[in-house]
Amino acid sequence: MAENAKRAPLWCVLVAVSLPMFMAALDNLVVTNALPVIRADLGASLEELTWTINAYTLSFASLILMASALADRFGRRRVFTIGLVVFTLASLACGISSEAWMLIVARVFQGAGGAALMPLSLTLLSTSVPERLRPAAIGIWGGVSGLGVALGPLIGGAVVEGLSWQAIFWLNVPIGLICLPLIRYALPESRGHAQRLDFAGLLLAGIGVFGLVFGIVRGNDAGWASTEVLVPLVGGVVLLAAFIWWEKRASAPLLPLRLFRNRSFTAANIVGAVFSLGIFGAVFILIQFLQLVQGASPLHAGVMTMPWTMAPLLVALLTGLITPRIGTRPVIVTGLALMTAGLLWIAALLDPAVTYSALVPSFILAGIGMGLVFAPIATAVLEGMAPEDQATASGTNSTAREIGVALGIATLTAIFTAAGGELTPTGFTDAAIPAVTVGGITLALATLVAFAIPKHRPLQVGDALADAPSPTLQAAAKKVKAHQPTM
Repeated sequence: MAENAKRAPLWCVLVAVSLPMFMAALDNLVVTNALPVIRADLGASLEELTWTINAYTLSFASLILMASALADRFGRRRVFTIGLVVFTLASLACGISSEAWMLIVARVFQGAGGAALMPLSLTLLSTSVPERLRPAAIGIWGGVSGLGVALGPLIGGAVVEGLSWQAIFWLNVPIGLICLPLIRYALPESRGHAQRLDFAGLLLAGIGVFGLVFGIVRGNDAGWASTEVLVPLVGGVVLLAAFIWWEKRASAPLLPLRLFRNRSFTAANIVGAVFSLGIFGAVFILIQFLQLVQGASPLHAGVMTMPWTMAPLLVALLTGLITPRIGTRPVIVTGLALMTAGLLWIAALLDPAVTYSALVPSFILAGIGMGLVFAPIATAVLEGMAPEDQATASGTNSTAREIGVALGIATLTAIFTAAGGELTPTGFTDAAIPAVTVGGITLALATLVAFAIPKHRPLQVGDALADAPSPTLQAAAKKVKAHQPTM
């Protein structure tokens, strides 16, 4: 229940929850267009560039569920504020990094702060505005979240070209400082049902996934049969198996395994992880192609990708109209098939001399496919879920997608390196083609898995939980309707 009945003006509430969330969403992709500049300035290797993205993503994914549990116990506004402080300080540390390892470490802390900002912003919004204003407020929140993802490459390119790569992180600092007193003024404190905190589950899952990603990233350089690679790979598998064993026995598990008895939940999470692996690993490769091979500036590369990144925002409106009529499975399958076709088309076109106009149709196809997948997957994840499991199910889906992003960047980069790829105009394209092709094949597999999602009309979570006493559950219900893409 909210501990403070005071109502701040709606605009204050929206700014207080949306700006921090916008920064966290933005920093998923804002760095991508800056990678060639960071490589040149810090002398970073391809492996270090990979970790610049994955450090944020893995930290973010590992801590989403724990952040929600901490917020229910100690107060949502308090944990949200702490997350913002951590994110702001980490952004400052990113901006003053003089070596690649410093930037990677700072990105870990940035992801930890972002893990508290993204899920709690929606929950706090639902408890801070009158019920009659919630639909409009959550719609605005969803639009801001989508813009953070869509504009990441464009904003990153513009800032890098106009100022420096450090400025993409420095900009977060004044925004964070402005938001801190606003959060205190505009957002009432609230709590959920406090449970025991599953720190053992957090460590087992987090270290296990890190071991797998580390082994994949180091495989080509250190040798796949080397101790440096085999130990983290095998250790990662063992730790994840231990995580499953522990979650079966924990009194308050981080991830209740009984949720996977729901076929829709299981299939939707597998699809979310696999399609994120394919599509975002390919995006990582393509951004480098546009700059290194075709000579685009960071800003120009951001503009060039807009047919891809902006399409989901437009398609999401159409998806909201179609899904209630035909159900989630046909929409998800169609979207994945379009992404598969788009990515394989891009792989077939990759050539140093390819024109931008030739790439645009495939970019649009992939973007439309993404728009058709994001929101329906969130709906499918919640199909048949008990009200008390809605928030955990939604958080699990976000975690699965973020882990897919990290594995995708690691795997496709490993394929690129194994094919003899180099970060040079002449040594890039031949190795990028098999990497992007594997991304397309991965999406084809995700399409097949999507047929396992039960054929059903979408769950009307907003109606089913309209009278739910818990703000957390109400927020989970609203999220289905307002969900925007996150990476």
